[in-house]
Amino acid sequence: MIYLNSDIPRLNNLIPRIEKFLSKDVLEVNIDGKEIRGYRSPDAKSIWIRDYSDILRGARYFETDVKSVVQHFADTQAMNGRIFDYFTTYPEKLPCERENWTKYVRVPVEADVEYRFVKAAWLAFQSCGDSEWLRSLLPHLERAIFYLMNDPQRWDGQHHLVKRPYTIDTWDFAYTKGKHPWLQFQIDEDTYWGLFHGDNSGLYEALQILSKVCLLFDKQDKAKWYSEKAATVKKTINQLCWNGRFYHHFKKITPVTIENCNEDSQLSLSNPISMNRGVGDPQKASALLMEYQHRADKGSFFAPWFSIEPPFPNGCFGDDKLIEGAYINGGLFPLAGGELSLLALENGFEKYGLKQILIYEKLTRNNESYLWYFPDGTPSSAETSTSPDATPTDGWGSTAFLMAVIQGLAGIVDQNHSFVNLKFCPRWVAADSKKAELEMNYPASNKFIKYSYLLKKSIMSFNLEGSFDSVESHILIPDNCRVTEVKVNGENINFTRNEVNDSKYVDFISNLHQSLQIDILLDSIL
Repeated sequence: MIYLNSDIPRLNNLIPRIEKFLSKDVLEVNIDGKEIRGYRSPDAKSIWIRDYSDILRGARYFETDVKSVVQHFADTQAMNGRIFDYFTTYPEKLPCERENWTKYVRVPVEADVEYRFVKAAWLAFQSCGDSEWLRSLLPHLERAIFYLMNDPQRWDGQHHLVKRPYTIDTWDFAYTKGKHPWLQFQIDEDTYWGLFHGDNSGLYEALQILSKVCLLFDKQDKAKWYSEKAATVKKTINQLCWNGRFYHHFKKITPVTIENCNEDSQLSLSNPISMNRGVGDPQKASALLMEYQHRADKGSFFAPWFSIEPPFPNGCFGDDKLIEGAYINGGLFPLAGGELSLLALENGFEKYGLKQILIYEKLTRNNESYLWYFPDGTPSSAETSTSPDATPTDGWGSTAFLMAVIQGLAGIVDQNHSFVNLKFCPRWVAADSKKAELEMNYPASNKFIKYSYLLKKSIMSFNLEGSFDSVESHILIPDNCRVTEVKVNGENINFTRNEVNDSKYVDFISNLHQSLQIDILLDSIL
């Protein structure tokens, strides 16, 4: 459950709208006599770990069953650690396919499946708090990551990074230079190999998660090993893929040139995602955000939510529907927009991040949210996409924007599980807001957090209640003010003033339980 009541009605209205989208995306299947409840892909009636691991970031605030999907992917894991992309019991290619088989699929060119499985398990644990379940999953999580880091079709031994065929960002069909008659999902002797930053930022995040999990179970040596591997991956990504302004789309291992395409200038979907996973730093985040602003200013897009910009030449990936500006070849994705918004809010571009949220709110006032849009705002359809469906209740993009609101603006970050270790980073002043109330919980465990916010002329106040044991605060203050005192439950505490770009923050830590009254005293500097 999420309840928001602020002095900005557009934000208040957005959360129940996203909840409604998610309610229409629920997909329930019965496999081997077990009920599995998940959230479908926006373009197919199936449960993909790729979509689900991102959708669960928001769905866990409305959903009691957060384990059955993750458990099923674990139960069907191959002995070598490989995870399926998706499963379904519904016919997919209507009207030609009518069989309601139980179907499992792994798209061979995909290299992002295993780390998403690890992320989904962590998100489920955060909301249910079931340590014994997580302990039982740990061997599956480790096998998945060791498969990704050892299988010769997944791991590049020269650069020590995940490799993949030449796809558009994280998508599931590869460039063949005309050697395959349609979309190419297979790996063969003509595959063009390379390194994609999104796969490796996902690996970095998964390794960090495994380090946390091992610490929970007092496996100190393993935790250290995973943390050190993560640091190495991060360093290598930035050495090989960062070009000073953004992460280069595809670092080639197999030489190939796509005619009439400026590949070096292509800015792809996973840039803000990679940064939000933690592989960048504040300077890189600023450079990337300025790149997005620059491209938005010079182009004709309703929003800078690029799948890839500039796109590839029409049809060069094997399907005539993949024209410039369509689907993953230059279409605009709310998924990218939500990630861009979160990145901006957390890195000193708060008003730019808020702008993206308000664009999305306006876009979805008709109670429709699509996986992608043409640059002029026309929504996707089954006829304009290579996908078999195009639902107007996209949970993938809508939950990305939900995270931008909840984490980026309202500032709730669960650093462990059950809100026990809370990072509190409200940025209401970026929206010129003076009051707000937020309440949210995990239905899987009934753990909750709620707070009220009030800004008067010389004082900013927050009253927090919840399941927390400690709160690490990082609070945006008005531009024209400076902090003179911080009081927690009436007592003065030490604090530090910090700046993120030109934005001013006050930071402090409180080790108090379940109830917190924060009063920040301000002086005008005008």
